[in-house]
Amino acid sequence: MKYCCLIIFTLAIGLLNAQTIETYEKPPIFTGCEGEPIDDLKACFNNKLNQHIFNAFKVPQIVSDEAYNGDIKILFEVDKDGQINVLYIDAVYNELKDETKRVFEELPKITPGTYNSKPTYFQYSLSVKIPLVNPETITNTVKPLPSVKEVEDLNAPVSHEFDSVNINTTKYEKLEYQSQLNIPFTHNYYAQFDQQMNGLGTNSHTAAKPFMYSEVAKYYDFKAEKEALIRGTDSWWSRKLYNEHLVAVQGKDYWFTADPIFDLQVGKDTEADFSSTFNNTRGILVQGGLGKKFNFTASVYESQGRFAQYFNEYAESIAAGNGEPIVPGRGLAKRFKTNAYDYPVAEGYLSYTPSKYINIQFGHGKNFIGDGYRSLLQSDVTSPYPFLKLNTKFWKIKYTNTWMWLRDVRPEVTEDGAFLTKYMANHYLSWNVSKRLNIGLFESVLWANDNNRGFDINYLNPVIFYRAIEFSTGQDAGNAILGASAKYKWNNKVNIYGQLIVDEFAIDDVTGGNKSWRNKFGYQLGVKYFEAFKVKNLMLQLEYNRVRPYTYSHNSIVLNYAHNNQPMAHLWGANFSEAIVIGRYNYKRWFADAKFIFGKRGFDFNDGTDFGNYGSNIYRTEDDRVANVGVTVGQGNTTNVFQADVMAGYIINPVSNLRLFTNVTFRNYNPQANTAAALNTNTSWFNIGVRTDLFNWYNDF
Repeated sequence: MKYCCLIIFTLAIGLLNAQTIETYEKPPIFTGCEGEPIDDLKACFNNKLNQHIFNAFKVPQIVSDEAYNGDIKILFEVDKDGQINVLYIDAVYNELKDETKRVFEELPKITPGTYNSKPTYFQYSLSVKIPLVNPETITNTVKPLPSVKEVEDLNAPVSHEFDSVNINTTKYEKLEYQSQLNIPFTHNYYAQFDQQMNGLGTNSHTAAKPFMYSEVAKYYDFKAEKEALIRGTDSWWSRKLYNEHLVAVQGKDYWFTADPIFDLQVGKDTEADFSSTFNNTRGILVQGGLGKKFNFTASVYESQGRFAQYFNEYAESIAAGNGEPIVPGRGLAKRFKTNAYDYPVAEGYLSYTPSKYINIQFGHGKNFIGDGYRSLLQSDVTSPYPFLKLNTKFWKIKYTNTWMWLRDVRPEVTEDGAFLTKYMANHYLSWNVSKRLNIGLFESVLWANDNNRGFDINYLNPVIFYRAIEFSTGQDAGNAILGASAKYKWNNKVNIYGQLIVDEFAIDDVTGGNKSWRNKFGYQLGVKYFEAFKVKNLMLQLEYNRVRPYTYSHNSIVLNYAHNNQPMAHLWGANFSEAIVIGRYNYKRWFADAKFIFGKRGFDFNDGTDFGNYGSNIYRTEDDRVANVGVTVGQGNTTNVFQADVMAGYIINPVSNLRLFTNVTFRNYNPQANTAAALNTNTSWFNIGVRTDLFNWYNDF
């Protein structure tokens, strides 16, 4: 028994001794100090660091000129990987702070310190005298902060974990320009890199928008663009106003930015019976990344506005079942003061890239398919909606699947005061057949919550043929639409593009030559001319769109191709032809746009005697059509449309896309008969304002 006690006692003493040996703090080892005894490591660290500062530090000219005599206070850490990071600098001159950062950034990685034999963080404070003093003549001590085991105060920190979170607020590396974030889609900004994306031999896919920065960065240098536009002084307010994000934070594996959003404008509609137009939008945009595969963005808008009279009348004409107007492109609104609206909007999405071939996005926003100003397949003219999007890119193919949750808010489909939910699934296959030719195939199906069907899991399959599923679930269970697109690069300056949309296809009716109502299709033809007439940064565009009557409508009242009483494709609905001429020019921070639209539309009369459906209103059922044959584009209340928009402005901040602008709109509506849907109007609308340009405003309906 006594031997057992002796053995246990001996083991206990051994364990205690072993524990005492392991509980040991070893400081970081500076490069060149590897062979020093443990007790001399701190002194060696101190000497090597001070010698590096003395040799590398370049005293700024302003400090020497003013004969400054003082010091710089520095707080830095050595992390568990041996990286030396500056946490805080206190100095009288910003130039001294910048030089200190530069000197510390040149320091090599060193051997990290350990605690209980495990790498850990060590924090130090250091004072550097100005003018510089040779460390060989004076001892300038690097003072380590108290370690965990030295803390006796019960309210003192027991870990360096919080302080070890490395945030670099002084050197944001513009990581957004290589990220999986979407480039905010505006026709004006996308025109700046359209030519680079469409060069001969590029394997780019330009129809499915918005693009991600990582897609475009291979062809266009966003950093160089922003740096070329830098202006102003180095003062904080000047940098934030003209060149930088308001807030930009970057850590080791994360980053985020925050910017205010403004759309402040005032104008005059010469035809309106009110004094002035205005828009007052305030908001915030936050975006960021966690690691290399996950990005996010969110924006919130609070807005009040009064627009041109024809714009307000359109907002009232598409009002929801509860009587609330809808601001086109933005969403439900409440009436505000006289002829004005209060319309809040929120948008945002998550973007995840599990591999180089796939990107997944889930959010609330809008999407666009096409190379033109308009799209007959999927446009961004509606208000935002929830969506799930899958982009798959490999070889010469890009395949885009989009699932959307939409609303029908008309009074005739409102159930117990609630708006009706409907669903849409699209897929678009883009194939670069050659270095000049691209072909796209499009399919869409829209269905409602019939018989508590909900979101039909059949359509979650990204490779299935939707038309077959729609047929198998019943002819009236969904509305399927087929489409195609093409683009031909004539050369590096000229692109030709087009689209075809087919809502219903019956070969007998197409070949019969009797202009059947079942010939529900539309097409688009367009051309873009980059650096037109050898003028750098000038882009000219011609486009023609034509959609036959009854396209996008359905015999079921809810299965129209629309959301929130706004079309999901062309904002004129159907039964129209349209020619568009567009010019875009930018020079440094200056820009100018001009757009001219010549169109013919065929409206319903609804004049008390004629209630027939002539095919322009996609929300009406096909069953009350005016004829089965002899159907032509522009039938009904034929209306000639002309609209000209001219805009010029100055980019205040290219990073946040804050712009000062002025624009003029001339609009003439000349219907055959003056009705509520087609009033004879002649509008001149002048505007001036400041806008954060993040989405397309359409006023040409």
